[in-house]
Amino acid sequence: MAGSELRDRMLIEWDVPITMDDGLVLRADVFRPPLEGRYPVVLSYGPYAKGLAFQEGYPSAWQRMVAEHPDVAYGSTNQYQSWEVVDPEKWVPDGYACVRVDSRGAGRSPGFIDPFSPRETRDLYHCIEWAGVQPWSNGKVGLNGISYYAINQWHVASLQPPHLAALCIWEGAADWYRDMTHHGGILNTFFGNWYDMQVKTVQHGLGERGSRSRVTGELVCGDATLSDRELGSTRCDFGDDILAHPLDDAYHKTRSPVWEKITVPMLSAANWGGQGLHPRGNFEGFQRAASKHKWLEAHGLEHWTHFYTSYGVGLQKRFFDHFLKDANNGWERQPRVQLQVRHVDRFVERHEDAWPIPRTRWTRFYLESGNHSLSNQPVAAAGSVTYDASGEGVTFLSPPLDADTEITGPLAARLWISSDTADADLFLVFRVFTPDLREVVFMGAIDPHTPVAQGWLRASHRKLDPKLSTEYRPYHTHDEALPLRPGEVVQVDVELWPTSIVAPAGYRVALTVRGKDYEWAKSTGARLSNFKNELRGCGPFLHSDPRDRPALVFGGKVTLHCGPGHESYVIVPVIPRILPDEHPTKS
Repeated sequence: MAGSELRDRMLIEWDVPITMDDGLVLRADVFRPPLEGRYPVVLSYGPYAKGLAFQEGYPSAWQRMVAEHPDVAYGSTNQYQSWEVVDPEKWVPDGYACVRVDSRGAGRSPGFIDPFSPRETRDLYHCIEWAGVQPWSNGKVGLNGISYYAINQWHVASLQPPHLAALCIWEGAADWYRDMTHHGGILNTFFGNWYDMQVKTVQHGLGERGSRSRVTGELVCGDATLSDRELGSTRCDFGDDILAHPLDDAYHKTRSPVWEKITVPMLSAANWGGQGLHPRGNFEGFQRAASKHKWLEAHGLEHWTHFYTSYGVGLQKRFFDHFLKDANNGWERQPRVQLQVRHVDRFVERHEDAWPIPRTRWTRFYLESGNHSLSNQPVAAAGSVTYDASGEGVTFLSPPLDADTEITGPLAARLWISSDTADADLFLVFRVFTPDLREVVFMGAIDPHTPVAQGWLRASHRKLDPKLSTEYRPYHTHDEALPLRPGEVVQVDVELWPTSIVAPAGYRVALTVRGKDYEWAKSTGARLSNFKNELRGCGPFLHSDPRDRPALVFGGKVTLHCGPGHESYVIVPVIPRILPDEHPTKS
């Protein structure tokens, strides 16, 4: 279907054709003000089917969001809500044109599906340039969206499309290897499962086997209904493709940003609770992108929530008004860093000038093997502790904190380990416990029982990049495997992703070192409609593929060495207490 209509104070053009450089025609929906004029464009390109209603495709997420945050649904008919992109009813009345493009092979766009590929990045480039020269466009295109619609912003910005004027990367991973497919060199099974649940289900060619648009009645996944065999021939074997590239080779690098080429103004929004997918990319991008005009925001709650709340939409509009409309709205005075600092029961907004926070006190907590404690002082006696690599590992617990302690920033651990096999996978969990030793967990981006921070490393991937590594952020090359010799003691530096928590006086912090994914409980009953697995603490970001972790190599015994000569410790970003311009916000 192609055509236009005036409804809900918008001029809507359905299935607008956009021709790519190889002749393939993608399809887009355009929502714009009914009055003639030239308007800034907010564009998104992705595989979730532009015609699939949020409420239908992701019912559990939608129901929770609008129940707990009624401002999301207020002021809109919600007919045009789609997963992880803007609601045009909240943007068009403010003088924006909203363009939604079904990516190659998804929804109503034909073609071969290969997520995050260089081909997709070129497609997005051409969509931006198309939007920039339309008669209703003012020539300035901004990209906005969550997750997929944020990740590909890093990629296309590296190509520097002339009409790209601003990026709003809302919870968007960046490094295809380190953020997404291989945590510390360990295969993340998420993307294979995501492909099955969220991409194949809206592949172009499902036709009558797919959904119909609630608004137009048209088939969401194209008019033709193809066989399973035909569908299989027009998509990549995504999970197996990732498995086939265990090192950070060209496959990964072509799906990652080129930081020095990202020069466009940007707002990077991270989620403390997104351990396992997005937050690392948002912090890394803010620090490493070449943009002169860049801002960082960090929040909590579910992955999708604040993008749609009045808080999130207001922040996005102030940013885009300034860079797409040339509005003199004071954005140039916006502090470079806006943090929703996480407490055990609320969030408190605070502004900073840089990230990591310049006044951070990088504090070492040393592992003591004898009593499994964390100490502020180096351990006097040498010792070791051995754990079963397929078991629960070992937890090192601090004494009660003397005062309220804010920990905000990246963490890192230096461990001395040995294994009785040729390798070892290390899963690190930084945790907080109440005075009666109940663990404090949070509503994370996906999982309702998310720990404070996590990090991962395959011991054979311990090689560091000396130019990019810092004391608080080790950066691994992942360009070769260095197997262990059984019993050999080696130093490993493990990156734990950025986090924020104010631990009250009397609480304790802890570091758990284990050989498998964290579990808050063996069973929680928590599930979401778009994921296969029960949510038990890590959401869908698991590392359980036996092809990547054969038991003969990763199922042995691991020994942690502590004390003189083998000082094992975790570096924690402690923030000195100040009360400048803090403003409590609803948790």
